[in-house]
Amino acid sequence: MEKLDSIGLINAKNIYKNLSPTRLVEESLSREEGILTSTGALNVYTGKYTGRSPNDKFIVDEPSVHDKIWWGNNQAISESDFDSLLKQLLAYLQNRDIFVFDGFAGADPKYRLPIRVINEFAYQNLFCRQLFIVPTDEELKTHEPEFTVISAPGFEANPKINKVNSEAFIVISFEKKMVIIGGTKYAGEIKKSVFSVMNYLMPQQGILSMHCSANVGKDGSTALFFGLSGTGKTTLSADPNRFLIGDDEHGWTENGIFNFEGGCYAKCINLTREKEPQIYDAIKFGAVLENVVVDENTRIPDYSSDKITENTRAAYPVEFIPGAVIPGIGGHPKTVVFLTADAFGVLPPISKLSKEQAMYYFISGYTSKLAGTERGITEPQATFSSCFGAPFLPLPPMVYAKLLGEKIEKHGSEVFLVNTGWTGGAYGVGQRMNLKYTRAMINAALDGKLESVEYEKDPIFGLMMPKVCPDVPSEILNPINTWKDKDAYVATAKRLAESFAKNIKKFSGIAPEIAAAGPKVDNN
Repeated sequence: MEKLDSIGLINAKNIYKNLSPTRLVEESLSREEGILTSTGALNVYTGKYTGRSPNDKFIVDEPSVHDKIWWGNNQAISESDFDSLLKQLLAYLQNRDIFVFDGFAGADPKYRLPIRVINEFAYQNLFCRQLFIVPTDEELKTHEPEFTVISAPGFEANPKINKVNSEAFIVISFEKKMVIIGGTKYAGEIKKSVFSVMNYLMPQQGILSMHCSANVGKDGSTALFFGLSGTGKTTLSADPNRFLIGDDEHGWTENGIFNFEGGCYAKCINLTREKEPQIYDAIKFGAVLENVVVDENTRIPDYSSDKITENTRAAYPVEFIPGAVIPGIGGHPKTVVFLTADAFGVLPPISKLSKEQAMYYFISGYTSKLAGTERGITEPQATFSSCFGAPFLPLPPMVYAKLLGEKIEKHGSEVFLVNTGWTGGAYGVGQRMNLKYTRAMINAALDGKLESVEYEKDPIFGLMMPKVCPDVPSEILNPINTWKDKDAYVATAKRLAESFAKNIKKFSGIAPEIAAAGPKVDNN
């Protein structure tokens, strides 16, 4: 393991390299990191941090990246502070067992990034093996990591000395090609830090990196589903009538799309076999559960419980989903779906977007942060997250938006905005959109059944709403019909429209036709 010496990781007690999932489960159990559930999955508790901690994420301010990074969205840390923190982290790992995973981010061999992940905990190494792409034995012989991730949750930073915000830290150095993580056991930080790296590297190769899920129909048509955590990316892409490419991160090249990952990381709060059979059945031996309440005697998971957090998670390889596309590569998407959980309950359950509207709503990235997804969020909050993934964007959002516009125009993709949030009123008054209806609307869009129906234009948002949709009550397609108090609907819709207008002003260089595709605040 000379490569470990080269980064300063010396005198490790035992090095466990590229263990099988079974071996890693054994190691995790023997170290009392977690327990087996009745399904065979490994369940672990992540302590204080049960979700991502955006305030603890940093990018090293280095000369080669300084003028490229979107500093309005990313916290900077100096090279000297990074070097000091790295040195302390490596010292902490001396005389400790470590687990090493060598693999790839990116299913397309032409664009994939060779990575190495070094973990203090066996379960986190299992998580990485199931979430990233595992090399063949032949590929492993010549594997040379281009980026290294070190995760040592047991090492806690000193904010005053290390110039960070808490004991937890997630720091990316693009020059040293390294990510260091400490103070948090939440494994999602590992996958999202690698996603942030891909979001920096891919656009510079003309590839649109995307926070989206993807699947393909029996006719070979590919679909993309954009949306933040909790909006339904994983649920809606795991369709038994379609084939899953991936549930969270993809790239769009001149040849088509490819999955950045080899696994899925699904929220499992209120998970049932009836509603989400593919995800439910994927949680078996080899899967990793985080923070799920489990019966002490029977070891049966209680997916309905949010006693620990609402952000309960299940990590499993994509091949646990029947019919998953391996390797995760697909053609140019015929349909693009923007998922938003509208806490105000005023956006239509489905609407068709022009290219300019697609650009506008992509830049806006409107949704609601759902309870438990991030620390400190205890109830839904309206938010704008550029490209439906601002926390993971090192580059300015217009870089990604421009690429999206080019791809849509070149390949003729149809774009729909789908509200998986509230209907009949705002959060606390209305109710969550019926998943059955959402699936029916998306299936209609994917199957081309909305191409020839009659549309009506929303007077405030300018969105084109279908008047009919198979297997969906027509009265819910226009959101004002679901509100008892129509005046309250109009007032609420205008307030949200004003929020859109205020948000879009933050971005420079937006073409007039894109800006004009947003809500018409002045005319209402």
